[in-house]
Amino acid sequence: MFFYLSKLVDTLILPSNVMVALGLLAALLLVLRWRRTGFAIGALALAIPFAAGFTPLGNLPVAILEDRFPAPDLSEPPTGVVMLGGAVDLHLAISRDRVILNDAAERVTETAALANRYPTMRIFLSGGWSFDTDKGRVSESYFAREALIGMGVAPERIEMEENSRTTFENAVETKKAVTPKPGERWLLLTSASHMPRSVAVFREQGLDFIPYPVDYRTRGLSHPLNRPRSTAVGLANLDLAAHEWIGLFGYWLSGRTKTLLPAP
Repeated sequence: MFFYLSKLVDTLILPSNVMVALGLLAALLLVLRWRRTGFAIGALALAIPFAAGFTPLGNLPVAILEDRFPAPDLSEPPTGVVMLGGAVDLHLAISRDRVILNDAAERVTETAALANRYPTMRIFLSGGWSFDTDKGRVSESYFAREALIGMGVAPERIEMEENSRTTFENAVETKKAVTPKPGERWLLLTSASHMPRSVAVFREQGLDFIPYPVDYRTRGLSHPLNRPRSTAVGLANLDLAAHEWIGLFGYWLSGRTKTLLPAP
């Protein structure tokens, strides 16, 4: 129930969707000759892409999340890395019958780079969204595994789970499969903006992994006045920020985490 409710709330509150809804409402009000209200709501709809594309608002909420956990100094070889799903466009991959990565592809490429750098490091993929096809059941982890093998990672090094649909379920399923031993150093690899929520739920499961953020979308808080290079990028960043902040608040409100915004 929580899964479907979270998806519904996420869809309704994304700024780009709110902008379209306000625009449609404004048009309806103008048709009904409620001109003053229609023009006011229309102006509000236009204010969203303007603020996202021409002010720092398109980047700042993402930058706060991305700068929360700095990249670690790997002075010692890690025991393993847990890569969270989200880098595979599963629907396209199934339709085209090939690996198709999305704009979070750095999760996969950086995992491959770590695998090459540390030949004894374990690799664990956490990402479900499984679907039945004529070739059997496939998932995000299935295609991510194929991508890593194509990059030269030995198949026998790759472990995975294919049941999780959310970040919370990532943590639960990873705990079942990995069971870290005392003294082991595991990396948690995901997009930098997604790292605070990931760390919060993994800590709640007793998994104090080392955050390894990738897939940055902004220049960070060292450039607080930097605006996106286009309105489209600004809207995408604003949607990303809304998705993550809503997720943080929802997990905290539902008791899945005890900390709204975890600290390093």
